[in-house]
Amino acid sequence: MTSSKTVVHVLRHGEVHNPAKILYGRLPGYHLSELGVQMAKAAAQAVADRDITHVVASPLERAQQTAEPIAGQFGLPTAVDDRLIESANWFEGKRVSVGDGSLRDPRNWWVMRDPVTPSWGEAYTVIAKRMYAALEAARVAAEGHEALCVSHQLPIWTLRNHVERKRLWHDPRKRQCGLASLTSFHFEGAKIVGVMYSEPAAHLVAMSPTARTAKGA
Repeated sequence: MTSSKTVVHVLRHGEVHNPAKILYGRLPGYHLSELGVQMAKAAAQAVADRDITHVVASPLERAQQTAEPIAGQFGLPTAVDDRLIESANWFEGKRVSVGDGSLRDPRNWWVMRDPVTPSWGEAYTVIAKRMYAALEAARVAAEGHEALCVSHQLPIWTLRNHVERKRLWHDPRKRQCGLASLTSFHFEGAKIVGVMYSEPAAHLVAMSPTARTAKGA
């Protein structure tokens, strides 16, 4: 008996309106910028000819907005899966970036004591477990076809490292997970047989002054 082939595309949301430049994480009220809306449309165009039968997104507003044009063009509802949500982070609501001095502030050193777990946020192992469960649920929902999940940079990158059996702790600057990028997991039956990556909104990301320092991802 031939195993069914299923593809689950995991899409990172588009650029977020964040004039205060904080790490917004799971905070409510952070929506796509005008450029981010265009990124979502570019992602939708990139998958327009795919066999997508299931669309699901993180409950956060930016993910829901990114899913809208894709669900709309396929005439599908957008399901919500809390397991696709951004990772929890102690620095949420604060301005944190390389070069701004926050990482050299002694008041933050205890929080940063363990980069492997990490000590400042949700454990990578926990992120990997919930994201893989969401990936599997999407595969089952679209078995024999394709699904699209909208999530966030760190959870997507952690999922990919988990699937590719790489270490979960990493240098955030080296993540291959740009704004509105697609990380696509190819299944034969329940087995992952390949992972593909593409950036359908790369031309728009190049126009974003904040793309390299986007907070909350």
